[in-house]
Amino acid sequence: MARPLRIQFENAYYHVTCRGNARQEIFLNDSDRSAFVDLLERSSDIYQTEILAYVLMSNHFHLLLKTPLANLQEFMRHFNISYTSYYNWKHDRTGHLYQGRYKSFLVDADNYLQEISRYIHLNPMRVRLRSGMTLDEKRKYLRNYRWSSYGGYISQPGRRDFLRVMEVLAYFGGDTAKGRKKYEDLVMEGLSGKIANPLEKGIGHGIVGANEFIDKIRGQYIRSAVESRELPAVKKILAQVEPERIIRLIGEVFKVK
Repeated sequence: MARPLRIQFENAYYHVTCRGNARQEIFLNDSDRSAFVDLLERSSDIYQTEILAYVLMSNHFHLLLKTPLANLQEFMRHFNISYTSYYNWKHDRTGHLYQGRYKSFLVDADNYLQEISRYIHLNPMRVRLRSGMTLDEKRKYLRNYRWSSYGGYISQPGRRDFLRVMEVLAYFGGDTAKGRKKYEDLVMEGLSGKIANPLEKGIGHGIVGANEFIDKIRGQYIRSAVESRELPAVKKILAQVEPERIIRLIGEVFKVK
């Protein structure tokens, strides 16, 4: 099987997720979850990776992170090995914990940082058994969910030291009472109505971004990858043509607007 394309550069943003092998649970209790967050903090410190958002579910996790040192692969390798080693030791088991390699999307921070942070923080509400809750019950559940960075976004007390909230909250006026309330309102919009999954934009090629961002990545980081290895993901990105370009060219040929 061809390896997925990993685009790495300084100060890149990523959405990362990893699932348990055969969809098995990767957290059996709160001790596991606490160890996971502690190891996330330690790994982010070692590799100087900035954690902007996270959520732990029963059989998978989501991260939104930034890599000032262009070292996503090194960070994730260390972090996943660290937690797998802990889990196997704690539960007297051997073998793989995760289902293959982690999945990552390169993120256009200027246009999608808010949406992806909201998507991550809404994950606890996507469980079927909570679908019958009222809006107030959902809001309360989400605010009290311990294993997510959401609590650190809407309240300073109890926020983990390694969590970096400023880049997202800057869109709402900063890490102030007013800014945190505006961010909470954004998340609540996702509870009260159906919103699009921003990750769907990256399916097939791994980039969640506006056309201009994708063009930039094509020009600076992807074409050189073709010279070193043939990857299906590279071909998909390079083969993409924006609808606006098609419309413009057809208009020019037939001399119509």
